[in-house]
Amino acid sequence: MPAVTADYLRLPRLDSPPPDAAERGVVGVTTAPTGLEGEGFPVHRAFAGVPLPQLDPFVHMDQMGEVQYAPGEPKGTPWHPHRGFETVTYMIDGRFQHQDSHGGGGMIENGATQWMTAGAGILHIETPPEDLVISGGLFHGVQLWVNLPAKSKMTPPAYQSIGADDVVPVASANAGALVRPARSAVIAARGRHTRRSRCCTRPSRPVRCCSCPGIRPSTRSSTCSPVADV
Repeated sequence: MPAVTADYLRLPRLDSPPPDAAERGVVGVTTAPTGLEGEGFPVHRAFAGVPLPQLDPFVHMDQMGEVQYAPGEPKGTPWHPHRGFETVTYMIDGRFQHQDSHGGGGMIENGATQWMTAGAGILHIETPPEDLVISGGLFHGVQLWVNLPAKSKMTPPAYQSIGADDVVPVASANAGALVRPARSAVIAARGRHTRRSRCCTRPSRPVRCCSCPGIRPSTRSSTCSPVADV
């Protein structure tokens, strides 16, 4: 992904934690096992072996790549079904072409996010575009599965594309870090995206972090923070 640069002192800032806020403790660190997904692209399966009650509302997360493909090597997935949750795909480097059985789809590329609600059921496929297969190139992204609450399990499927340019960067409260809030920034700016999962409404609790190449655990977040972004 092209480097994201900005004058941190001039950006809008996130609110500071309230004075009585307590840091969430890390209850464990797990090392993500490696494997192959779809037609054979490499992944680090971040949540493997972590008890589901500690993940809720998250279900699954893959770090896709990082891999530098030679010409003819890029791979994707065949058609496959999902139901009852949402998938969030963030492309750091490279491109993935999405198509689904309800007419959704588009190109997910450098810095873009795809938010797909599987709901009552959907078939979809993710493939590298033909020109990338011919040329080869860098492939690196993250896909997170977010569980839907019981009342929303059978909601109609939906597809939402969040382009890299849709995300308005902000700075941390102390201007020490650049943050790209893909969901909240787009909702605030355009009001055109919806979500039905509870990923932003959980109360504070201890955190279990993953350990992937280039990723370090953070005691201040419910996720892991890429080293290059802080």
